[in-house]
Amino acid sequence: MSDHYDVLEMRKPEAREAALLAALPAHIAHAKAHASAFATSLAHVDAAAVSTRQALAQLPVIRKHALLEQQKAARAAGGNVFGGFSALGFGASMPRVFASPGTIYEPEGREADYWRMARAMFAAGFRSGELIHNCFSYHFTPAGSMMETGAHALGCTVFAGGTGQTEQQVSAMAELAPAGYIGTPSFLKIILEKAQELGVSLPSLRKALVSGEAFPPSLRDWMSARGIDAYQCYATADVGLIAYETSARQGLVVDEGVILEIVRPGTGDPVAEGEVGEVVVTTLNAAYPLIRFGTGDLSAVLPGTCPTGRSNLRIKGWMGRADQTTKIRGMFVHPEQVDQIAKRFPEVLRARLVVSGAMAQDVMTLKVESGSSPDGLAERLADAVREVTKLRAAVELGAPGSLPNDGKVIEDARSYQ
Repeated sequence: MSDHYDVLEMRKPEAREAALLAALPAHIAHAKAHASAFATSLAHVDAAAVSTRQALAQLPVIRKHALLEQQKAARAAGGNVFGGFSALGFGASMPRVFASPGTIYEPEGREADYWRMARAMFAAGFRSGELIHNCFSYHFTPAGSMMETGAHALGCTVFAGGTGQTEQQVSAMAELAPAGYIGTPSFLKIILEKAQELGVSLPSLRKALVSGEAFPPSLRDWMSARGIDAYQCYATADVGLIAYETSARQGLVVDEGVILEIVRPGTGDPVAEGEVGEVVVTTLNAAYPLIRFGTGDLSAVLPGTCPTGRSNLRIKGWMGRADQTTKIRGMFVHPEQVDQIAKRFPEVLRARLVVSGAMAQDVMTLKVESGSSPDGLAERLADAVREVTKLRAAVELGAPGSLPNDGKVIEDARSYQ
């Protein structure tokens, strides 16, 4: 068991899927009963019937902008600051509230390891009895608390380093001798460079769990050359841990408490395995029961399982943003509109709107993969584009598989020079 956080990581995939889906109906019923936003949005949903991925895929996706607008509207009306998405109220059951840009407010419940971060820390090599130097922020955003509560669940002690004050961070590391660092990769690089500049050795620092920004292989190798084995995890302030890296360095393993879907951007429609799309997450969190939360991030499911023996789904990691809304000739065009156009034609398998040309000379081209090309399809597609977007576009028909697998529904290829 020393290589895995718990036995859940090694379950047969069918057993995990059955357990998650068996818990889903009660979770949806709880959300409807205790969170007013879901009482409204799922009013006509029979919770008991949502016991398959197909049924789950019929529920609406909650995207960050919609969550923000609903929270703002509720606050303006003097109502629930969380927009009706929290099942908790202020008091003993909610020790902290955090804020993300927007402003979106997130509740923190009392459960041990509320954000489920201990699993990612364990995979990064942290063990009970160690001291962790936590350089995530402790104010406004939940990152500092996310990591601290996970470390406590793992049995670690935490130094609350927070952000900034680089020389003091170096001094504390030199004196306290933490086993490892948690924070953004860029700040760890700054700390290590400052330590070198000051001539301070940090021999205890041999591992790290980083998140919050891109962690390219070049930076990972830079840290490795300095004796630090750094791993990354993928989490959000809304749902906590989503996936984490292991010693195999082959994608990110999805957390055991997450039902993850990859959907076509702008829709709630799951894509085929391996196809790039938006990460949509349902967590079985009774305190903040976000169901089908659209992260706005692009990724794809990797085939097979992790060589470390962890049997859950793996994703490639962060591959860009799913919100590709673009202003064209003075009008906003959304991925949802491209999907609306494509769904009018059964012959269309995938569609991609490409915007090209110089500034103020936008050229719009709808590129589609088509299983067949009946006479007049291009013309009918062009008419649909004009009807839906109020803009004219050329149409190019291509064979299945001709479009790149990068999750883009709208590609902005304009020249801004």
